[in-house]
Amino acid sequence: MFTPSDICQLEQHHISLATAETQLECFRTGFPELDIVGPASTKNGIFRPSVAERNHYVQVWQQYLAEGHSVLKFVPASGAASRMFKDLFAYLNDGVETPFVTTFLSHIDKFAFGKQLEGKQGQDAVRYLLQDMNYGNLPKGLLLFHTYRDGARTPAMEHLVEGALYAASNGIVRIHFTVSHDHLPLFRHHIAQCLPALEKKYKVRYEVSFSEQMPSTDTLAANPDGTPFRQADGSLLFRPGGHGALIENLNQQQADIVFIKNIDNVVPDRHKKDTVLFKQVLAGVLVEEQQRVFSLLRDPSVSEEQKALLRRPIRVCGVVKNTGEPGGGPFLVREADGRISHQILESSQISRPELMAKATHFNPVDLVCAVRDENGKPYHLPDFVDPATGFISHKSKDGKELLALELPGLWNGAMSRWNTLFVEVPVSTFNPVKTVNDLLREQHQ
Repeated sequence: MFTPSDICQLEQHHISLATAETQLECFRTGFPELDIVGPASTKNGIFRPSVAERNHYVQVWQQYLAEGHSVLKFVPASGAASRMFKDLFAYLNDGVETPFVTTFLSHIDKFAFGKQLEGKQGQDAVRYLLQDMNYGNLPKGLLLFHTYRDGARTPAMEHLVEGALYAASNGIVRIHFTVSHDHLPLFRHHIAQCLPALEKKYKVRYEVSFSEQMPSTDTLAANPDGTPFRQADGSLLFRPGGHGALIENLNQQQADIVFIKNIDNVVPDRHKKDTVLFKQVLAGVLVEEQQRVFSLLRDPSVSEEQKALLRRPIRVCGVVKNTGEPGGGPFLVREADGRISHQILESSQISRPELMAKATHFNPVDLVCAVRDENGKPYHLPDFVDPATGFISHKSKDGKELLALELPGLWNGAMSRWNTLFVEVPVSTFNPVKTVNDLLREQHQ
């Protein structure tokens, strides 16, 4: 099935022949269906802390920071912003002013980048934004999102500020961005410009690092019959394996506790109160759970079988009341041994629509993770991935239909074998920007 030329391509991507054959087998056989018990709720599986409990967990977290533990913010930031401007690209091409475009054009002065469009109207304004300012090609993390008296901030800057407010340990704020190869120089330059003023304002020192998604986590594309998809020149087509590939990037980080949050879920300072509070609540819950687990692992009355189940990475997932947002959520799943585990599932993993309809909460990607064992040794995170939880999506290339293999998602199957707790957080902590007009929402003004 694979030619010598194919094997050379695989080697260039650091993908073994056995891995490539396994991927093709996934296209032919699909993935096994999960035994889903039902959605988690505040009556079953989701903890809703009281005001007193919130205050307690904040104190637990502040004490943990005072002890000088290593803390890291991990921010997936490789996404391009092109999808934010889909409607504006269409307007450039066909000149049709849809209600979306009208809203954008009539509120240009409300955007953080609006000053640069002063005096420009209609397609001229959109062309200047997407082409001259290059917003159609820049990563989302480097766009101007929020306006302040002393200038405007990008999402990357807002994450730096957040880190100073809840993740500073020994006066150091450590943040890691995963970025695309093409955008790495832009991120490095932008962060270097931001740090002096932020370090002075928040009286901290930043340690910022970057990584790229590894070529070895790319996956083969396939034809609808499961054979390798070939491009016009006969070469194989490789596609990024989805955000699940970032488990390898996360595994390379050195920290006791890791916060994970998407690049576009940020708000201006005047709306950060709930975000900062509940980040500390989640972290406090995690610290107490880790302490409980470590105590059990030292208890001679606990069986080896129980210890094997406890000796895993721990994550606390903030979940938000379902307000109709698309995407996955917290569910209870029966494992092969009969245990009920807590899992964040995507809609593509759920074959029964009625289960999604019953879900009371969804996943805003708000995680705090403990990634070391009771001896302080880091877990090897790829060991806790469930490879049977990937999924297949339908795409196209040059007008030809293809099948794409998505690796188990970072907060889905890639963390399937972690020990997981769900904690309800308010919807005010979830403010993603999926289209440019989302920046007109009150939460971003």
